[in-house]
Amino acid sequence: MTNVLLITYLMSLIYLSIANRIMSYVRILAFQGLLLFFSSFIELNEMNPINLTFILIETIVFKTIAVPLFLSYTIKQNNFSREAEPYLPNFVSLIIVTSIIVITFLLSNMIIDIKLNKVYFVTALSSLFVGLYIIGSRKKIITHVMGFLIIENGVFILSLAVGNEMPMLVNSGILLDLFISVLLLGVFLNKIGDVLKDVDVNQLRNLKD
Repeated sequence: MTNVLLITYLMSLIYLSIANRIMSYVRILAFQGLLLFFSSFIELNEMNPINLTFILIETIVFKTIAVPLFLSYTIKQNNFSREAEPYLPNFVSLIIVTSIIVITFLLSNMIIDIKLNKVYFVTALSSLFVGLYIIGSRKKIITHVMGFLIIENGVFILSLAVGNEMPMLVNSGILLDLFISVLLLGVFLNKIGDVLKDVDVNQLRNLKD
C-alpha cells in the first residue's frame, strides 16, 4: 500500500511539471502532504506512539493544511498573477521531470544493498531534483518557495526509509526548519509585494539599497 502512495506521489511530480496555475501548485502540495500522512501511518506503525503521533500531526496539520493555506493567503494578499510563468514550455518540463524519475530509478538499480528500499529512494531523490528544477525554471518567488517545500518533502520521504528508527529529534528539526523558512519567506513576500506589483525573480535585480 505504501508503494502505491509513493508512486502516486511521483505522478503528482509529473503533473506539477505541466501545471500552469499557481494555485495548482498549492493543491498539489496539500495532496502530497496527505500522501505523506498515510505513508507515515502505514510505514511507522511500530514506532513509539508519542513519536508517531507527533509525525502524523506534523504531516496532516502542517504539510496538508497550514502551509497550503498560508501560501494561498500570501498569493491573494499580494495579488499575484495566476500563471506560474515557467521559463520552459510545459512539454519540455514534462520531459525533464520524467527523465529525472527514470534516471533515479536506473541509479537505484545500480546500488546493490538489500536494506535499500528502492521505491523510497527513487521517490525521495526525484522529489529533491524536481524541487530544484522548479526553483530554477520558474520566474516567481512564490514558486521558488514551493520548490523548497517539495525538496523538504523529499527529505521527509528519505527519513521514512529508516522507518521505526527515525528519532523524534529529527522530526522536530525538520518541522522547525521548515516553519522558520516558510515564515521568513512569507514575511519577505508580504513586504516585497508592497513594492513590486508582481514578484518575478528578474525584478529583484533592479532593487537598490
